[in-house]
Amino acid sequence: MTIKSVLDRTGTDSELDRIAPDIGLLVVRVAFGGLLAAHGAQKLFGWWGGPGLQANADGFEKMGYNPGKVFGTLAGLSELTGGLLLLLGLLTPLAGAIVLGTMINAINATWAGGLLGGYEMGLLFAVVGAALPFTGPGKFSLDAGRPWERHGFVWGVGALILAVAAGVLTLILKWVL
Repeated sequence: MTIKSVLDRTGTDSELDRIAPDIGLLVVRVAFGGLLAAHGAQKLFGWWGGPGLQANADGFEKMGYNPGKVFGTLAGLSELTGGLLLLLGLLTPLAGAIVLGTMINAINATWAGGLLGGYEMGLLFAVVGAALPFTGPGKFSLDAGRPWERHGFVWGVGALILAVAAGVLTLILKWVL
């Protein structure tokens, strides 16, 4: 007896079962995209108890990202933009690349704290940023059915390459400047 034969006998292939993966992708996108966009807004605007632009820039200077205003603004804009694009399911491979590239630097900045209590949150966002270009955003997204909708192996690998290149370039600039 296989799982497929059990599912066939129980008749679980309803319309709702067919859209269940799309609902799951919607939940992941909205939760992770919304949280990441909120982190960006904290950095840029000081919303929700965040530091705001100047304190964020000072924090980036202390982490060795000089000039802090440039790197701090870039981080905030990347989190806000990548998060909103994920939330909306818009330009998903690009959104995933933005998120992953940003999180490569977040992981680097929090590495000394170890996994739990250190780079755990950056890693969670990075995994979502890496996965969604492969799966796509699902039916409940602004990409769905549009001429620009892209996902799959090639787009996933392309997003990974772009993210790693941008993340590593930012780290090189941090160490050189």
